[in-house]
Amino acid sequence: MLYLTTVVILFILWIVMSGIFDAFHLTIGVLMSFFIAHFSWDLLFQNTKMPLSERVGEFFRFLNYVFWLIYQIILANLHVARLVLDPKLPINPKIIRVPTKLTKDISFVAYANSITLTPGTITIGVERDHLLVHAIDDRVADDLFSGAMERRIARVFEVGK
Repeated sequence: MLYLTTVVILFILWIVMSGIFDAFHLTIGVLMSFFIAHFSWDLLFQNTKMPLSERVGEFFRFLNYVFWLIYQIILANLHVARLVLDPKLPINPKIIRVPTKLTKDISFVAYANSITLTPGTITIGVERDHLLVHAIDDRVADDLFSGAMERRIARVFEVGK
């Protein structure tokens, strides 16, 4: 049942993202949804013994995180645009080690991907106790060291571990 739910979620995402509704592309979408679900359905449904009310809560915490992340991406875009448009190009690129207390694989994936999605940063390595991140300047590095993103991810994925 969870496998089929994953297929349906992936297929809906395929339709929304592609915007193409001919038979060929819909068929490819269905086939790819089954293929990807075969390898990844357990990422979406890690804790199936969790009561429904807790899963609904997790979903809303995740949705809250997504909106927060989109806001952070917009702010980071503005910051990077300011850096690029400044004639002095005031960047100070560096590779930093960002400590983490996250324990679940899905938390690490979400954290690393969230960092990479945010302009001015890219995750280049993941270890159990830290991430290696390339940061474009000190402000971006300081934002990561504040731990706000890690705390929000922990609120979504580390609850009830």
